[in-house]
Amino acid sequence: MGQRGEAGRAGDDVRSDVHVAVELRTSGGLTLEVVSKVDAFFGISIRETAEHVLTTLGVRHAQVAIDDKGALPFVLQARLEAAARRAGIVVQGDARPERTVSPPRSARDRLRRSRLYLPGNEPKFMVNAGLHHPDAVILDLEDSVHPAEKDSARLLVRNALRCVDFVGAERMVRINQLPLGLEDLETIVPEAPDLILLPKTEESGQVGQVVDRIRQIQDEVGGGEPIWLMPIIESARGVENAFAIADAAETVAALTIGLEDYTADLGVAKTVEGEESEYARRRLVNAARAAGVQAIDSVYGDVGDVEGLRAWGRRARAWGYDGMGCIHPRQIEPIHEAFAPTAEEVEKARKIVAAFEQAEAKGLSVVSLGTRMVDPPVVLRAQRLVALARRTGMLPEEGQ
Repeated sequence: MGQRGEAGRAGDDVRSDVHVAVELRTSGGLTLEVVSKVDAFFGISIRETAEHVLTTLGVRHAQVAIDDKGALPFVLQARLEAAARRAGIVVQGDARPERTVSPPRSARDRLRRSRLYLPGNEPKFMVNAGLHHPDAVILDLEDSVHPAEKDSARLLVRNALRCVDFVGAERMVRINQLPLGLEDLETIVPEAPDLILLPKTEESGQVGQVVDRIRQIQDEVGGGEPIWLMPIIESARGVENAFAIADAAETVAALTIGLEDYTADLGVAKTVEGEESEYARRRLVNAARAAGVQAIDSVYGDVGDVEGLRAWGRRARAWGYDGMGCIHPRQIEPIHEAFAPTAEEVEKARKIVAAFEQAEAKGLSVVSLGTRMVDPPVVLRAQRLVALARRTGMLPEEGQ
């Protein structure tokens, strides 16, 4: 027998995944052994998919064992390719699944109240993530993926971008810290994710490296729409360079902070109150606004503390943040509530905007509301709040 490669997960607690073992040999063709609870219904499809992927990759002779735990085709295809690559096969063809989703491109200033982290090597979390209606999903290749599984996770995330309907959620990918993250880009950029998160960003030059590599890859595959970037500030050095990082490229759409690594860098404990990180979080908002990008807060780690999450989110909004991360679907609704304007705020803003539009229609340079004069910054803030209310459904869209 020749070299052997394995990928995927096996065990009684595994769902929506598959374990694949590929052992190369010099003759005998492909021999498939399939174990699946749904073999009677999907066994033929599993075998046909395996044969197609392996022959496309250039595997002609191999013993292949497939232990299926309810994996969808895009998962099986990713695991087969990872196992074949680990067995040492020199890939000869493109075994990517047919693209079945083509969501509209994401706007630079789109709504980003919530972004749900999904471990990049766990397909069970990807399939139904969009049904929870986060503003974005993050297919994570960094901290949630074991170093030995980075290669397999890249292929799974690649296939998910081609095949999973995230129900309107922005499709984000968190790559690894540079330079490993540049390798992630080779696999991810051709699939046109909406946004890429850059972990542990400390210098504007790191943003430049990613921008250059994205441009090179897009040129190689035939161009493409802009891919937005969201650098993650996770160190004292990153905080001090926050503006330069946010202002490093036109494709930077937002700036965010990772408090676990930041507090570790300071050598202090991360607390529920967050006093130890207040300086950094406030400075990040200022840097983001100065650069004209969104400010996105960190995650709230205690999934069971809903009231604590709401309080954190309301405080973040009061400081100027546009949203925050979440690590569990149950955090999405409280985050959306925390970042929504109150009915009183919306009504006041609507009146200010109406007064401004009336003054503008009359050619007046001064805006008044009742007995009060309204300054231009107040009008701008009101316009932004009304726009947010429309985007979140609190007010009907213009013309409706």
